[in-house]
Amino acid sequence: MQPVDFTTLTAISAELRQDWLPARLEQVYQRDRHTLFLGLRTFDQRGWFLLSWHPQAARLCVSSPPPRTPDTFTFSQQIRHQVGNLALVGIVAIAPWERVIDLQFARRPGDPILWHLYLEIMGKYSNVVLANQENQIVTAAHQVSSQQSSVRPIQTGQPYEVPPLLTNPIPSLTEPFDRWQERVSLVPGGLKKMLLQTYRGVSSAIALTLIAAADLDPNQATTTLTAADWQRLFREWHRWLTALEQEQFEPGWLPTGYTVLGGTDLTPAKSVQDLIDRYYTDQLNVQDFAQLRHQLSQKLTTLLTKLRVKAAGFQTRLQQSDAADTYREQADLLMAHLHEWIPGLKTITLADFTTGEPRAIPLDPEKNAVQNAQALYKRHQKLKRARGAIAPLLAEVTQEINYLEQVEAALSELTAYTSATDLEALTEIRDELVQQNYLDRPDYGSSSSSRDDTESQPYRYHTPTGFEVLVGRNNRQNDRLTFRTAGDYDLWFHTQEIPGSHVLLRLEPGTVPDTTDLEFVANLAAFHSRGRYSEQVPVVYTEPKHVYKPKGAKPGMIVYKHERILWGKPQAISATSVKS
Repeated sequence: MQPVDFTTLTAISAELRQDWLPARLEQVYQRDRHTLFLGLRTFDQRGWFLLSWHPQAARLCVSSPPPRTPDTFTFSQQIRHQVGNLALVGIVAIAPWERVIDLQFARRPGDPILWHLYLEIMGKYSNVVLANQENQIVTAAHQVSSQQSSVRPIQTGQPYEVPPLLTNPIPSLTEPFDRWQERVSLVPGGLKKMLLQTYRGVSSAIALTLIAAADLDPNQATTTLTAADWQRLFREWHRWLTALEQEQFEPGWLPTGYTVLGGTDLTPAKSVQDLIDRYYTDQLNVQDFAQLRHQLSQKLTTLLTKLRVKAAGFQTRLQQSDAADTYREQADLLMAHLHEWIPGLKTITLADFTTGEPRAIPLDPEKNAVQNAQALYKRHQKLKRARGAIAPLLAEVTQEINYLEQVEAALSELTAYTSATDLEALTEIRDELVQQNYLDRPDYGSSSSSRDDTESQPYRYHTPTGFEVLVGRNNRQNDRLTFRTAGDYDLWFHTQEIPGSHVLLRLEPGTVPDTTDLEFVANLAAFHSRGRYSEQVPVVYTEPKHVYKPKGAKPGMIVYKHERILWGKPQAISATSVKS
């Protein structure tokens, strides 16, 4: 993940100063242990500043509104108490070429500064610190004791001290070419490495940008550069420093990340704020998606393994109970032939009542014939009672397996992160398993993936003749489509006795789908099911009014009637349709 460097922070700050100063601080909200939102209002607009001290994604930018979940963090409460309703009058760097921004607050523009909110963007040491007018620390996102750091402790009541300054030379437009070249090439090494080590404020991304613009190899040794190479690189160096001095930036997307310096092979961004917010939101979402999917996949695998073992045990006991009538028949035979019993017999062979075939009946030699018959009757009754007790348990376990396989089928479709809706759908699966007591309730304050309570959206397709098709991505969406979205004229599709998505063909009054439409939707239902890799899958369809949710049924579990059957071909979908 590309970190926010000095150049990017300068571009962010310049844009914020131009659009948001002065502004009134109206709200403070902490989403998680790494992210703070400041709700600001100017004469022209309202918006949210996002301050993050995430170890990999520390940043400052204008972002979308935070979620509506309760804020339980004391850090945000302290900031709200001290700085609420004051005016943001300054966004300044605390020292040249340092990645620390001072957000300054006063009663109104022109009044003395009352509070400083310092955002330190320093990788794993990133922090946010609130200091008063005397620059004493009032609170910090992450307090550092003297035992943790003897160089720079950060604790309430102590004076705020700037981070130790770097000792590398500061880049300057006034530095002569010869002096610049001498510094970079003083120690032989790779070009990128020497730029990083020689000057302050040069990040890996900036070094690569400058070297690429000069048409050089970042791993090329400085000793192999020609005079023309040095001149091209020096021109790009000056272009970078001029952009910083004049605060003129060209934000855009690169194949490998982003830049604020413009250049070739660039997709322009609307603004620096939009660029930063989208990039880090997506990068963090990718991490959260992979972590959450792995967690859910492991949990489902563990649960289903245990349940299948339990179901197999119940099946075995039921098979044993199937022999109950055999013991009763043996007891009847023995009672009918008491006169043939001889003391000490371990087995007696008697003719079967129905077939006349000989049947060997094992006996306990220490018991007489009547006692052996009574033991067989007791065995018969015990197995009959076992069937009555085990059958409901097996049905319950089977129902639970079917439900979890339905969840597993939804999870199997969310293989990779492509947009925020993927994470929303995955989060809904997590929340569903929490509600069904399969997972412990997460600590929402500890994760950067805390989501709003907005509903995620299903897949959308269109049939060959233009009808809209909605496909549920999880059980919550399935229930919503079937029991809330579906209209009287729609058709409902689902794979027959195979876990999969609920599929809804939207129809207007008076419209009738033709055969190609029905086949297309059947193919969709097969594609979004556990039968995706089969050649043909049975798919049922009916009117939504014939689909019911049994009382007490888990999410996504339904029964239906008046269904018709089509054969879906899932392999026909991937190459012929595009979902949105």
